Amino acid sequence: MKLPRDVSGDRVIKMLRGIGYAVTRQKGSHVQLHHPGPPAHSVTVPAHSNLKTGTLHGLLSDVAHRRGIPLENLVSSL
Repeated sequence: MKLPRDVSGDRVIKMLRGIGYAVTRQKGSHVQLHHPGPPAHSVTVPAHSNLKTGTLHGLLSDVAHRRGIPLENLVSSL
């Protein structure tokens, strides 16, 4: 599966909010989001203009694993 190259941190945050994550805090350009669960899960997203593909893949893989959502569904919702 090929990841899109022009995904911003704000776009990822918006997608995560759509699946139940809430912004809990922000320090600088890093935004921490939390999903109450079960199981509870927190993730930190850099609010940069374009995320590197490795960073994007890591974030999406972690969320997909914890929430039980196929990775392809998360990529298509971006």
